[in-house]
Amino acid sequence: MNLRFSLIIPVILLASGCANITPVAPAPSNVAAPAKSIADISDAYIRLTLEAGTHEAEYVDAYYGPPALQEAAKANPRSLAQLIAEARALRASIDTALPSLRTESDRRRAVALRGMLVAADTRLQMLEGRKFSFNDEAQGQFATVPDLKPLAHYDAILANLETLIPGDGPLAARVDTFNERYVIPKNRLQMVFDVAIAECKRRTAQYIQLPAGETFVMEFVTGKPWSGYNYYKGNFKSLIQINTDLPIRISRAVDLGCHEGYPGHHVLNLMVEERLARKNGWKEYEVNPLYSPTSVLSEGSANYGIDLAFPAAERLAFERDILYPMAGLNPNSAQAFWEMQQMTEALSGARLTIAKMYLDGEISRAQALELTQKYLLLSPARAEQSVAFTDHYRSYVINYGWGKDLVRGYVERGNPDQAERWRRMEKILSEPTQPADLLP
Repeated sequence: MNLRFSLIIPVILLASGCANITPVAPAPSNVAAPAKSIADISDAYIRLTLEAGTHEAEYVDAYYGPPALQEAAKANPRSLAQLIAEARALRASIDTALPSLRTESDRRRAVALRGMLVAADTRLQMLEGRKFSFNDEAQGQFATVPDLKPLAHYDAILANLETLIPGDGPLAARVDTFNERYVIPKNRLQMVFDVAIAECKRRTAQYIQLPAGETFVMEFVTGKPWSGYNYYKGNFKSLIQINTDLPIRISRAVDLGCHEGYPGHHVLNLMVEERLARKNGWKEYEVNPLYSPTSVLSEGSANYGIDLAFPAAERLAFERDILYPMAGLNPNSAQAFWEMQQMTEALSGARLTIAKMYLDGEISRAQALELTQKYLLLSPARAEQSVAFTDHYRSYVINYGWGKDLVRGYVERGNPDQAERWRRMEKILSEPTQPADLLP
């Protein structure tokens, strides 16, 4: 994400602040770790990650290093217990090496690599069958925990929407029926998405120099728990897939074009390959595990990138004047759809609160579906897709809203102009950035 993919329901800004919890991965033993260079630890980490990928199909989200390493991992992978022990030993080696690192660049690299090893330890324990609480799982894998609001917080918002959105029947049904008027016909999807992504790229390229030859292939697919996914292939190339299980509304063209493409996952991966893996020679960036602290940055920057590339008035104008006619929709209705999105946006944080309650066993799956329909104003089919995402990816859902919150806070701190915002965005996309780095 790097991943990677988009939630069916985009999650917006959450409250700032992080819960204080104990790291989930047990501390290494007190036996002194043998001295190793960061390059040696990097090599061992790559082997560990590729071997872990033999235990979970989605563990390795992207790899573009030497094929022989992947073939060797598949031929003779270690057990989960052995990989956990290796992750802890490598982490201890980093702790031993850190005091002797002289440059800030080397220290940041080592700290980032350490975070990846904590995440590996946590994920491998989960694959062994260990159950963590939602917060501990998030802390272990992503090095951060969002401060979620209780569902009662959203009741007042729902009550206000009841008066703002007139009509008969439940509020969720009324909103869903309204939104269904803005579906892109299937025979126009390719054209609309091509134009939307081209505009996302044009706006991004005004501020970020993209590597020569970068490109992507886009496919429309079905039978997926996500709405969009970026499979990074290396050499500045991506495969972007768009899920058409449910009708795609006009707003998703820009959403997914930015999130999966520019300045989202595709651009982040270009920056990582060009500046970290190639220029710096940091080979650990040739492999990308799905569950790691980088996912917070990946998903958060991809979601924030939508707002960065398309400030509100500019996005409305582009959709109304370009995309609506192309999709065969009435441009005169664009303002109404935009206003509906703004009115319902404040409910999006409920997505994570429901996920936490569900994964912590406080509510059943049936209750999660019911609450998702109520608080996110979804049809039964869209609620099912949303909960299925939580079933599959669990606490990964925090990376969208909370990640966006962290990225927005960093990029917009001090209210800089647009050029400086893009400069800050490029900086965090092309450096080993941890969630804590984005805090004041």
